Amino acid sequence: MSAVLPSVVYQLGVGGIGGFIVGYAMKKISKLIVVLIGLFITFLLYLGTRGIISINYGELWGALDDLLGFASQAATWLISFISLLPFMGSFLAGFLLGFKLG
Repeated sequence: MSAVLPSVVYQLGVGGIGGFIVGYAMKKISKLIVVLIGLFITFLLYLGTRGIISINYGELWGALDDLLGFASQAATWLISFISLLPFMGSFLAGFLLGFKLG
């Protein structure tokens, strides 16, 4: 029992600190990405209203749907990390704290 406790404490500490850093950074980066995407879409709509380009909205929404479908498939590999549950739990807690404070 005494040999297992330091390993679990280490996993919880590293996971929590790592999760906080990643969550904080992701929130900052996601804000920047959302602003850039908004500016890009606004620019495309402007070009579309001026007649410079023609936007195929059906294909645009189809591409976005494919992208989101790929993201959901990528999440299935997480199942193999069940053995890292203490690390993942503390990482998630740190991530959410960092994301909230970011």
